Amino acid sequence: MTRIPILLFAALAAHAAHAGPLAAALEAAWARHPEASATAAREEEVRARAELAAALTPAPAAVSLAAVNDELAGNNRGKREWEVELSLPLWLPGQKSARGAEAEAALAELASRRQAVRLRLAGELREAWWTLAGARAGLEQARRGADGLRALADDVARRHRAGELARVDANLARGELTRAEAEVLAAEASLARAEQAWRVLTGLPAPGRLDAEALPPAGRDAESIAREHPELAARTSTVRLARAHLQVARESRREAPELAFSLIRERDDGDSSYENTAGLRLTIPFSGDARARREDAAARSELAQADAELARARALLELDVERARRELDLAERQLALAGERAPLFAENLKLAEKAFTLGETDLASLLRVRALAIADAAEGERLRVARDAAVSRLLQALGVAP
Repeated sequence: MTRIPILLFAALAAHAAHAGPLAAALEAAWARHPEASATAAREEEVRARAELAAALTPAPAAVSLAAVNDELAGNNRGKREWEVELSLPLWLPGQKSARGAEAEAALAELASRRQAVRLRLAGELREAWWTLAGARAGLEQARRGADGLRALADDVARRHRAGELARVDANLARGELTRAEAEVLAAEASLARAEQAWRVLTGLPAPGRLDAEALPPAGRDAESIAREHPELAARTSTVRLARAHLQVARESRREAPELAFSLIRERDDGDSSYENTAGLRLTIPFSGDARARREDAAARSELAQADAELARARALLELDVERARRELDLAERQLALAGERAPLFAENLKLAEKAFTLGETDLASLLRVRALAIADAAEGERLRVARDAAVSRLLQALGVAP
């Protein structure tokens, strides 16, 4: 299996990829996320478990009261008996420390899982960010193309009225303009959908600027990445919690012993005086082999599943990082080629416009050259957005939040 390549990982705070609108949007989206609202209650529940593990007894003490007399039996010789008993459950050897370790593991697992959920939310946010950027770029290119065709259509109409061009040329130019205007409407609808998706995710209006994220400096090795990635940290915490569950199961093979203190106050008949008696009782339940085996097997199954999920998550992370790096490299190469190609199409368009003005070529040829130039400009803008999105996907694969 390939290891995670040495490239990029930085502490989330020190080397955050983008500390501006994207980071603020992540906080806003997290505040609306169901996991955030449930976190406080879950922390309270886990801390309550930690308090139970730190208590003197595994369960609360109990007090029982009993009274005996012979009045209801019909004798009524004055026999009376009162008994008060205080029973205290006792920790089994090793059980208290196992419960404490389980509570600590649960707290750590909850915190790491929260970070993993935040990272997944950051991935959704990044996709929405670049979908919005792509929609804006598409609308800008559509409007630019429509503006150019509008100027051309006006020029052709003027020349038609002057008798320089045929009616078919005016109709062709006007038809191309209406097609371009329809593309503008479609691009506006796409942008509206992207802005709505952003508002649903964050509750915020779409930001005015959509800047690219920056790659953090290289220098962290694969083991550091695997150790610090929020997804892997969450899986590792789940493994530790499963081990803690197994240890608790092994230290709890029987019910808790019980120590009881009793005080009895009684008399045999109405002529006798009351006498006090104190008692001590220790109850030691036998081990329930079937129950112990069931709980041990369940805990071992949980641990095996957690180990398998951790190994799978590590393998998937390595593949994700490798794929993200390849996609970024491809996007950069495609963008570079688009940068080399753009001046050629721009020059061809100028030459075609000049030739059309001088009457050296027809309108259909000019429109073909213009369509190629507009398509190339749109492709170049799409590739720029795709390259920036590839950077964000690589950061996401490396576990770097905005």
